[in-house]
Amino acid sequence: MLRYLRILWLFWSTSIAAEMEYRANFFFASLSSLGGLGSALFGLSLFYQQGHRLGGWSWPEALIVLGVFTILQGVSASLFNVNLNRIVQQVQEGTLDFVLLKPISSQFWLSARVFSPWGLTDVGFGLLLILHAGIQLGLPGWAYAVGLLPLLLGLIILYSLWFMLGATSIWFVKIYNVTEVLRGLVEAGRFPIVAYPVAYRVFFTFVVPVAFLTTIPAETLLGRAQWPWLLGSALLAAGLLWGSHLFWRFALRFYTSASS
Repeated sequence: MLRYLRILWLFWSTSIAAEMEYRANFFFASLSSLGGLGSALFGLSLFYQQGHRLGGWSWPEALIVLGVFTILQGVSASLFNVNLNRIVQQVQEGTLDFVLLKPISSQFWLSARVFSPWGLTDVGFGLLLILHAGIQLGLPGWAYAVGLLPLLLGLIILYSLWFMLGATSIWFVKIYNVTEVLRGLVEAGRFPIVAYPVAYRVFFTFVVPVAFLTTIPAETLLGRAQWPWLLGSALLAAGLLWGSHLFWRFALRFYTSASS
């Protein structure tokens, strides 16, 4: 474990050093994040005109859901986009051969090789949004710590789904559209799941588990999450993470490499 932590430090420190050569990108990334958040807030506010409540959620409560979604978006920009989307490129160019020859887990290398700091602006804005809403609701300090666990589980779920989609590039090289579909479905997490019709709630809970990404962490932070859902979130995260590992090993059995 310590060996992998040292390798992760080397990966991320070199990535940040390379990105810091273009420091103006931080300014533009902040503007882009701020513009995206402003657009999301405007869209959400349309549901709260004239005293309406979205699925029974008050305005500050809905802001917490949006804040959790913004954090997920930031982590995706910093880690998932820059790493998992490159699996297709590795397969196309044959450079996956060199990854498989390295004396570390190929899944770890493909998942954590690059870190982009520009997604941290979204993470920061998401935290500020949650803090602002929490102050309005009078949430105690321990509530934020309790809400951290389901948020981490949501990140594991999203990573596992994304990685397994990336692994299918061994059979289907051009899968960029598939990952875009996943990102589009995750966009539904901007709003509480109860705001959708019943059929959509079932789909976003049991087919594409968007509810476990944003709504359940928000409900946990608000202190009204039920333990079966939290247990389900933990089991789903563990199952998908282990499943992604098994699926990657299975996929590699069909990888013929660039030289064979």
